[in-house]
Amino acid sequence: MSDCSKLGDIEAGKENATPLDAAVQAFMKTMDPFGMVTSQMDTQMAWWQHPQAFWRAADEFANDMAALYSHAMRRSLGLSADDIYVPNASDARFAEPIWTESAPWDILKEWYLTMTSRLQKLSLEAPGLSDHERHRAAFWQRNFLNMLSPTNFFWLNPRAMAQYSKTQGESVRQGLKNFARDVEAKNILMVEPDAFTVGKDLGTTPGKVIFRNRLVELIHYAPTTDKVRKMPILIVTPWINKFYILDLTAKKSLVKYLTDQGFSVFISSWINPTADMHDVRFDDYLLEGVSELVRVVTEFCKVPQLHLVGYCIGGTLVATYMAWANKRYAADKLPVAHWTLFTSLTDFSQPGEINIFIDEACLDALDDMMSKKGYLDGTEMAASFRLLRSNSLIWNYWVSSYLLGEKLPPFDVLFWNVDATRMPQAMHSYYLRQMYLYNNLVKPDVLTIGGESIDLGRIHQSLYAVTAEEDHIAPWKPCYQIRKYIHPDASVRFVRSTSGHILGVVNPPVSPPKRAYWVAEPTHSEDAEHWLARADKKPGTWWDDWTAWLHQRTGEMVGAYATSSRKYPALADAPGTYVMEK
Repeated sequence: MSDCSKLGDIEAGKENATPLDAAVQAFMKTMDPFGMVTSQMDTQMAWWQHPQAFWRAADEFANDMAALYSHAMRRSLGLSADDIYVPNASDARFAEPIWTESAPWDILKEWYLTMTSRLQKLSLEAPGLSDHERHRAAFWQRNFLNMLSPTNFFWLNPRAMAQYSKTQGESVRQGLKNFARDVEAKNILMVEPDAFTVGKDLGTTPGKVIFRNRLVELIHYAPTTDKVRKMPILIVTPWINKFYILDLTAKKSLVKYLTDQGFSVFISSWINPTADMHDVRFDDYLLEGVSELVRVVTEFCKVPQLHLVGYCIGGTLVATYMAWANKRYAADKLPVAHWTLFTSLTDFSQPGEINIFIDEACLDALDDMMSKKGYLDGTEMAASFRLLRSNSLIWNYWVSSYLLGEKLPPFDVLFWNVDATRMPQAMHSYYLRQMYLYNNLVKPDVLTIGGESIDLGRIHQSLYAVTAEEDHIAPWKPCYQIRKYIHPDASVRFVRSTSGHILGVVNPPVSPPKRAYWVAEPTHSEDAEHWLARADKKPGTWWDDWTAWLHQRTGEMVGAYATSSRKYPALADAPGTYVMEK
């Protein structure tokens, strides 16, 4: 039974509630809305209430203890011993050879990994609980156990002690300075705040802001070829972060790559909302955002249609717009010819680990938090995402900054990642409930947005969809479900890239290739695993495949469009003004 269900039960029986019930309700709502404590209590109670399962688990735990004792004895006697627990290949905490070669450090590592593995197994297999409750309990427990890793403590980290000796104590002195820096910043920093300057180091592709309203600026990038495809490309970026992830540096910029390939490229740059925008809705992002941008771009280029691209939550909005537009416009008047999605969810039934924050109790707590400020602060959202990968996004920096005394690396993607934006209260509350909690976007005509009922099945325009193999924000299999929900006759080319949510998209051509991708056209009823089994795996980046697909569909080559026009004069140089707002 989830926390929100328990709250509902208490509410339903309020007239018969005991003082203990009232105390539990108050605690859960005010002190533990995300189930950090109650999930652990529920798991323990579940095991006590199922004695047969409890004794089986106790027997398995005893076997672990015996294996650990045997391992420790063999290593202590100088004998070889197999690992009891083989760490995940992505877990770099114990990658140093000393953790295997030195008996004392190997014993410590095995005790920690085996115990944490067993405790996680107990949480994930707790009898009588729902999958949601088990995963929530395991999530919070895993974050606590990650904190207790021996690598996070100076005297239990051989690398930190060796660094102290090598630098004659300078690593510790620098670590204390780094700690003081982060205390002042109220965060464990991943990159120095002044490591880059947007418009100087990042987001440098030339262009002009040609449209601005209260929500968004529209940037048109200067052409780099004499001729361009007649049909322009409009990219709708996520407003959960700033747009320049698609224009980081000259070598990594997707928009520069597209202009160099002979496309006319426009991109959205969303405002960073303040408290007075608390009532901005998801409808507003569709009507004043993507719909207005489509209108301006087609008017600017004097064309009836464009190619529309959406990334992350921008892709969810684009999918919503496509359903909206297919209801709003006659078939021969629809201003989008075809579209592309980058790592975008439309089916939220399995949204990945972020689901542990999705139930009524958690969303009520977020509503209360947002109501005090009118928005959800970007740093609060970033903290949630860091918890999903706490070893690499929190404790890795704890060790490198404080124990090793290292300087923060000037990494452009990390700089972009911490350049946080805010979410308006009304929009974010609606989005989390209607999409994540109720999964209403895929239910025909359940949602009414921008004055139209939304049915993805009305979308018949060709789609190019990109996902990422290691994406934990928009997992590739749920993203694949867009094939199921749009019109059966719609043509779809589907890609799964290696890497994750960002580097699967920010994936420029390099030689030799760093990554690979799978690509094929799924049928309407084909499941994800069947598609993957027959898809072609190709080395390199999907960018080349996508631009080839675009060249076939975006019309003849015409003289390059001017960057601005009399009707849409330049309001500012790219990257614009909204991106600078903190």
